Amino acid sequence: MDEQALLGLNPNADADFRQRALAYFEQLKISQDAWQVCAEALAQSIYSDDHIKFFCFQVLEHQIKFKYSELTEVQQQLIRETLITWLQAQMLNPQPEKTFIRNKAAQVFALLFVTEYLTKWPKFFFDILSVVDLNPRGVDMYLRILMAVDAELVDRDVVHTSEASYCFALFEARRNTLLKDTMREQCIPSLVESWYQILQNYQYNNSELTCQCLEVVGAYVSWIDLSLIANERFINMLLGHMSVEVLREEACDCLFEIVNKGMDPIDKTKLVESLCQVLQSAGLFSIDQEDDVDFLARFSKLVNGMGQALIASWTKLIKNGDMKSAQDTLQAIEAKVALMLQLLIHEDDDISSNIIGFCYDYLHILKQLSALSDQQKANVEAIMLAVMKKLTYDEEYNFENEGEDEAMFVEYRKQLKLLLDRLAQVSPELLLASVRRVFNTTLQNWQTTRFMEVEVAIRLLYMLAEALPVSHGAHFSGDVTKATALQDMMRTLVTSGVSAYQHTSVTLEFFETVVRYEKFFAVEPQHIPAVLMAFLDHRGLRHTSPKVRSRTAYLFSRFVKSLNKQMNPFIEDVLNRIQDLMELSPPENGYQALLSSDDQLFIYETAGVLIVNSEYSAERKQVLMRNLLTPLMEKFKVLLEKLMMAQDEDRQMALADCLNHAVGFASRTSKAFSNKQTVKQCGCSEVYLDCLQTFLPALSCPLQKEVLRSGVRTFLHRMIICLEEEVLPFIPSASEHMLKDCEAKDLQEFIPLINQITAKFKTQVSPFLQQMFMPLLHAIFEVLLLPAEENDQSAALEKQMLRRSYFAFLQTVTGSGMSEVIANQGAENVERVMFTVIQGAVDYPDPIAQKTCFIILSKLVELWGGKDGPVGFADFVYKHIVPACFLAPLKQTFDLADAQTVLALSECAVTLKTIHLKR
Repeated sequence: MDEQALLGLNPNADADFRQRALAYFEQLKISQDAWQVCAEALAQSIYSDDHIKFFCFQVLEHQIKFKYSELTEVQQQLIRETLITWLQAQMLNPQPEKTFIRNKAAQVFALLFVTEYLTKWPKFFFDILSVVDLNPRGVDMYLRILMAVDAELVDRDVVHTSEASYCFALFEARRNTLLKDTMREQCIPSLVESWYQILQNYQYNNSELTCQCLEVVGAYVSWIDLSLIANERFINMLLGHMSVEVLREEACDCLFEIVNKGMDPIDKTKLVESLCQVLQSAGLFSIDQEDDVDFLARFSKLVNGMGQALIASWTKLIKNGDMKSAQDTLQAIEAKVALMLQLLIHEDDDISSNIIGFCYDYLHILKQLSALSDQQKANVEAIMLAVMKKLTYDEEYNFENEGEDEAMFVEYRKQLKLLLDRLAQVSPELLLASVRRVFNTTLQNWQTTRFMEVEVAIRLLYMLAEALPVSHGAHFSGDVTKATALQDMMRTLVTSGVSAYQHTSVTLEFFETVVRYEKFFAVEPQHIPAVLMAFLDHRGLRHTSPKVRSRTAYLFSRFVKSLNKQMNPFIEDVLNRIQDLMELSPPENGYQALLSSDDQLFIYETAGVLIVNSEYSAERKQVLMRNLLTPLMEKFKVLLEKLMMAQDEDRQMALADCLNHAVGFASRTSKAFSNKQTVKQCGCSEVYLDCLQTFLPALSCPLQKEVLRSGVRTFLHRMIICLEEEVLPFIPSASEHMLKDCEAKDLQEFIPLINQITAKFKTQVSPFLQQMFMPLLHAIFEVLLLPAEENDQSAALEKQMLRRSYFAFLQTVTGSGMSEVIANQGAENVERVMFTVIQGAVDYPDPIAQKTCFIILSKLVELWGGKDGPVGFADFVYKHIVPACFLAPLKQTFDLADAQTVLALSECAVTLKTIHLKR
């Protein structure tokens, strides 16, 4: 072997050596006999370096995986012998191999098993067992090989994207089924016996091997005959392990797999009950005396498995009409509820989280019963109290810098919410009464109550909105008891002063809840001013925490929108109070704005909504809108001049961003307009036209083009919707500027603007389209023809997206009944365009573009395919369009397992049908 190249296998080697080692590996993979060198190195222990040993196994792995069928019988025999020789050496070596080498060796054994067991090596396991006997190192390898075999046969979480990989997956699934069937017949009883012997031999003196063996039993139990494991000698041994500290976690997992195994419902109930009796008599149900949380997390998972197994049995028995057995199983379930509650309420969230599935399914049973017993009602209440307690934040939760632990608690809270929703389905009255009691007790003394208790009280009120669903948020009408209770709690929330609580979690929960129950303010509008003040002062938009300010900006926008006409008395006061929050903060003033530019977008939108939805006259609305937008326009002009003169690139970027924000804010105010309240009706057209005239000069700025063009383009999109025909005079010069010195991304983003104009104004813009059609196409072709490096994937993707945009443009033009725009470009240009469409339909392996191209072709055939069509078009149909319809599906890249390709084929068929009808 190339010793120099092997040096690069060391993780500490420099990049050149590592590169050389990689190249060497690729070279050995292609080589005919390199695997023999590696096999020899392993069999004779030539190398002591761990990375070289691992490398040799990798070469063998590649040979078995991809080139095994090319080997002669003698060579295949050599690989078998190499592995057995290596295995024998493991028991004699002074030191065991590193874990990563043992795992890789096990993978290679498993690959060989999958390849040879059914044909050439039926005694695979017996040969290994005869070598390892009960030698600890040999047993370790044997167990690792068993886990690797199980991974090959059972673990198949692979998403198959293409038809080929799907077919291969089917082949693998059939092969794996055959392997498992053969193993069940030929060797599984012997393997199980070997596991029993290993457990018996090592349970007291080698916990590591015992745990490994328990893991193997747990893995295999899902697909072997359960009676081989679920019998007295095995179960007694496993239950014995439950009392041994170093073994009990793995024993727990093993028992979980046994309980999880599909079987007859009556037998399953008997199995679970017998396990429970033994576990209970061993004192394992006394949770409060156990302080090993890692074990309790596994035990909780086991109890959850047993509970869910009993519930699955109950469901099957009910379905089969066996009411007597179903009743017995229900009693067995009820007997586990006390233990379930102990685990659910446990202070460790992992332990609690593991039992939630059983809890959820138990509530589902109660939901199906016609009446609940007193004990069942007590259980429901106990679960409810446990959920309320467990929803509470603990002291360690870091609100300012949320990490992994915090993210896990947020996920855990989501699970608890599902339980709360299920509780609401079982007993909505009880849930409402419990929440009301907790809420009122907490808010009466909120000043002296810890933040987590105040937060959870408000959180529970918030959660009721989804737990007790109604249509369109109408919580304050209909059911009088519920409406009264919610109304009372909301009144308490907004009048108690709790919005001033000095903790961000309480503040945020207050605002979230106020917005969630915005219909309350239609019933009791007298509370609106107080809540508005909370939003506008130091409790909300001016809070010390940026996180609170940011979230409040969004919630304030939602609150104002939902109240609509009820905001009328407060409009001008609110506009005055938020004025300073809307200031554009240019880079040079060094002033740290309270809100980020993203948050300011919500404030501008809110201001727009207040003005547009007000009951003011059109004149008054225009004055207010001008007051809102004029400072932006004035700042924009000043900043654009500064940008033109700026030398430093960082300063240029900062100024361009600021200009972009100004355009974005103006754009966002226009979201307030609707079909009922158009820009014209509100008298605001002139203000927005002034904005357009102010912003368009930015398109001719040679600096920071991408940022500026992007902002102005977005504004134009909005204005096409809001100003309609009034925007048309600005389009030609804007387009001319945007087509200058543009790159793929610029064009790709410019085309949707032209498509929007074309689709909206159709023939009104025909002269403009005819004039800019070829300049736009030349710009597109120029970018598409630019040479790119072979491996530059981002450039290739940009070109693909631009090509799609180009075809989408042609589709919009033809689909809007303006084929004359193309027809009037001169015969040579028309022909060039047509050929690009044919090329897009056939040559590029991009089904989205292909589909669009066939839509264009069928539309053109429909428009021009008759007797009065353009000269030579009929000829083009038969020489190019018809062949394209057959050539495209014949391409190897035309993958019918892909949904987009199927759509392209469908459009291809439509094209042929259109030709048939027109010709």
